[in-house]
Amino acid sequence: MGNANSAMLENIVQGSNFDRDEVDRLRKRFMKLDKDNSGTIERDEFLSLPQVSSNPLATRMIAIFDEDGGGDVDFQEFVTGLSAFSSKGNKEEKLRFAFKVYDIDRDGYISNGELFIVLKMMVGSNLKDQQLQQIVDKTIMEADLDHDGKISFEEFTKMVENTDVSMSMTLGMPLTVLTTFDSLANFLQTNSKRK
Repeated sequence: MGNANSAMLENIVQGSNFDRDEVDRLRKRFMKLDKDNSGTIERDEFLSLPQVSSNPLATRMIAIFDEDGGGDVDFQEFVTGLSAFSSKGNKEEKLRFAFKVYDIDRDGYISNGELFIVLKMMVGSNLKDQQLQQIVDKTIMEADLDHDGKISFEEFTKMVENTDVSMSMTLGMPLTVLTTFDSLANFLQTNSKRK
């Protein structure tokens, strides 16, 4: 990324919630994370960050950053992924990121199967599959306002905003993801300021 031209960096700045100085600092941090100097951050390089590796949804978070599905994260994807978590990122951007955690196939909906897979990542073997499926079915039933069998972003947003205690086990999970990435974004920005 050392030969990145000014126009490319300006495009990245324009497409993010970061200013030029912040993007420059993130570029320096990106280059340090890119241990093999490939110009991308591979899964293992991402997982070397304690803020990422300790999260059960680490693979989903990496997949969200990897917008083109290439298996690694280039600098533009890195900045775009962190952008929602900058101090200028708004609530909708954070909710969209959380939604993407569940929308594995990127079709704009959370299916029963996708919700099951992601919740299974989070609870591991703490619940039997049958118990987890009951939670998934109940969540879909309550959140699916148009009764199409899946959750749209709009339904997801309403579901998160109208969470009650019984649903918080399922719906509070996106907030865990957001907290992880808020701390990761702060870590990356703070450490790159020191360098």
